[in-house]
Amino acid sequence: MKCPFCGHAETQVVETRVAEDGGFIRRRRQCGACEKRFTTYERPEVSFPAVVKKDGRRIDYEPAKLRASLALALRKRPVSMEQVDSAIERIEEKLLNLGQREIPSHRLGEMVMRELKKLDKVAYIRFASVYRSFEDIDEFKNLVDEVRK
Repeated sequence: MKCPFCGHAETQVVETRVAEDGGFIRRRRQCGACEKRFTTYERPEVSFPAVVKKDGRRIDYEPAKLRASLALALRKRPVSMEQVDSAIERIEEKLLNLGQREIPSHRLGEMVMRELKKLDKVAYIRFASVYRSFEDIDEFKNLVDEVRK
């Protein structure tokens, strides 16, 4: 690592600490030339696939949108934040494990529906009714019958 003070190419790690949440590593370094100390942070860099919308537009995956969708479907339902966080982690892990640069939005929606079905049947039906754009009551009834089985 290059020293930010004098530009010397060789620095030595003096101390290393892992953050409380394990999300990054903090390192104290010392320059071999000017002997000044500085701190660096190491964070994992993950690249989620772009989401391809129905109209062909490509947008960046946004974790906040996923969380908001789940929160809306789960509104006033007896599901803890820990369960929601776990569901999001499972979805994001699947996205990363695909190893693809793009994913169709309908595939991401199906992943969300699978997680909601495990968490709460009512939230699953709420999400599915909007996601699948039900046109009549029969489509809604068929989904409810499917969940009851």
